[in-house]
Amino acid sequence: MAMPVPCSPGGPAFAQPVSVPTNTIDTTRFRVKARGRLSLSTSDPGDTAPWESRPPSARLLRRAARRLYRLTELLYAQNRWSVLFVFQAMDGAGKDSAIKHVMRGLDPKSTQLFSFKSPSEEELRHDFLWRCMKSLPERGRIGIFNRSYYEDVLVTRVRPELLSARRLPKACVTQGLWKQRFEDIRCMERYLGRNGTVICKIFLNVSKAEQRRRFVARLADPAKRWKLSLADINERRKWEDYMTAYEQAIQATSTDSAPWYVVPAENKWFTHLAVAQIAIETLERLNLTVPEQSHRELRLLREARRRLRA
Repeated sequence: MAMPVPCSPGGPAFAQPVSVPTNTIDTTRFRVKARGRLSLSTSDPGDTAPWESRPPSARLLRRAARRLYRLTELLYAQNRWSVLFVFQAMDGAGKDSAIKHVMRGLDPKSTQLFSFKSPSEEELRHDFLWRCMKSLPERGRIGIFNRSYYEDVLVTRVRPELLSARRLPKACVTQGLWKQRFEDIRCMERYLGRNGTVICKIFLNVSKAEQRRRFVARLADPAKRWKLSLADINERRKWEDYMTAYEQAIQATSTDSAPWYVVPAENKWFTHLAVAQIAIETLERLNLTVPEQSHRELRLLREARRRLRA
């Protein structure tokens, strides 16, 4: 019988390294160490190791999807843990694509997807965590956040006018606001971990040049033009500001119990395989098993079997 996963003071202790077989993506090189340094300029968005050329990625992804489906079945049956995957990235990095191709392998009854766009008037009247907290996954389920509460230490930091829209008391808008929000996020994620929610955060790392190429391709495709707006183009002018905001946010909030992964996003086939591998490893660390049944439940099942045979 599998041993239960203990909870550390900061949440579930599932951060032990996973052995990596040959021709499997070593996800530990994408993981941002707790209290470690991060420089996105030194992270290669075109990394595809251990492959130099494209492998049979469709077949590998189908295999990963089958494994993910089985793990989500066990998660749902065990009904103890909940898992939250957070996706953040610049526009055009492929969040929708990664979620569609990888997470479609999950069991639908145990999966919840939420996409967070610009906050509504109601959401602006609440604290910055509120709109995401009410969408957290239940026990036995996986939640997927396409953007998240991190938008308020990323986009809002780069565009200060968005902070004004929240109408915070002046006493709350101090020079230490962003450090305070990082602390709030760490505390919230630690609290969730202590209550059985495993959090895994993924930043899809794409270069500015590749983003431009994808934007141009969207403009040339009538079926995809709707995905692009003038606002998306204007945000490119603040690329360096966004990279600084991402570096500081990821560095300040990557912990042993709620790690960040900076995943190369230049080659979508590799991105999909890497995200699938991270998802599998996150679930495997929980040592999920079919739940044991009590003597009373077994007795009722024997009675059910007897009646079916009658």
